[in-house]
Amino acid sequence: MQVADAPATREELGASLAAAAEAGTPVRFRGGGTKLGWARRAPAEAIELSTAGLNTIVEHNAGDLTAVLEPGVLLADAQATFANAGQMLALDPPDGGATVGGVVAAADSGPLRARYGGPRDLVVGMRVALSDGTLAKSGGKVIKNVAGYDIAKLFTGSFGTLGAIVELCVRLHPLPPATATAVGGSSDPDELARGAAALAGSALEHHGLDISWEAGRGTALARFAGAAPRPQAEAAELLLRREGLSTEILDDDASVWDEQRARQRGPLVVKVSGLPTHVPALLRAADELGGSLVGRAGLGVSWLRFEEPSASAVERLRRDWIAVVQDRPAELDIDPWGPIDPAADALMQRVKERFDPARVCA
Repeated sequence: MQVADAPATREELGASLAAAAEAGTPVRFRGGGTKLGWARRAPAEAIELSTAGLNTIVEHNAGDLTAVLEPGVLLADAQATFANAGQMLALDPPDGGATVGGVVAAADSGPLRARYGGPRDLVVGMRVALSDGTLAKSGGKVIKNVAGYDIAKLFTGSFGTLGAIVELCVRLHPLPPATATAVGGSSDPDELARGAAALAGSALEHHGLDISWEAGRGTALARFAGAAPRPQAEAAELLLRREGLSTEILDDDASVWDEQRARQRGPLVVKVSGLPTHVPALLRAADELGGSLVGRAGLGVSWLRFEEPSASAVERLRRDWIAVVQDRPAELDIDPWGPIDPAADALMQRVKERFDPARVCA
């Protein structure tokens, strides 16, 4: 892997990408470097283009609840800026130095996804550099703008396989003044799943709805936010108690949600997608394979963490669920994506041909 200098402008990055395409040299894009192991390994002859030099918050339109950022802006720095205006970008994945562009390119998310959606729901405009040297733009700074080809949704989660994100326009939300979390515990996977389902099906407006499981015991967590979050937390506690869970309310709840995010990373982490009704079977599989789990209870998305990485654990999960490997040690020889449906693969190849005909990106 050859490391290139970080371009200082979007035009420089586009020119570097176009030069690599003309030479037929593969390119990997790098933000904060926190998720480089998630994709297939780049060939030895590839060059790395960093977005570290594109690190400016171009605009913060507090009155419109939007912002325009370059991709190399650290997520933590962006959040600190928005917090000064009582606002936030509702993306809260495990940080560790991640950039906004990297979070969007990987479609990474945290507990706030249950309330506000993922990166595709929060990015309203995007400018990208393509391998033919083109700088393309889609969307805008106005949230209702949906005209044109939606490059923003296409490039979100593309892992740099279509081109480089060089600018983002995102929607913001008010920063809640207070939070409270209802917690329900159980050692019965079915009971825990029923408690989470009761919360998901209720009219309560949660700020996050998660589950966690480790060594035969787990919790369901429902967070509420606003000027007076405790009444809703008390209503959620009552629902959990009716399903047989032991309960409590946490007014000082930041640490429990920090832990939820932290457990999305590890020596080996497998992201599993399935129906919310599959949760009990997945919890039992976690025990069987010696892993722990955190998940978005109402979305059917979970992260299984293994302290002792094992390819056999991944293959076992892939028998019953869609399972994608995220963190993994370099010596673990396994395809992070697993089998891909032929029709989906054909569609992705056609999109790849449209945006990266030189086939050099990622």
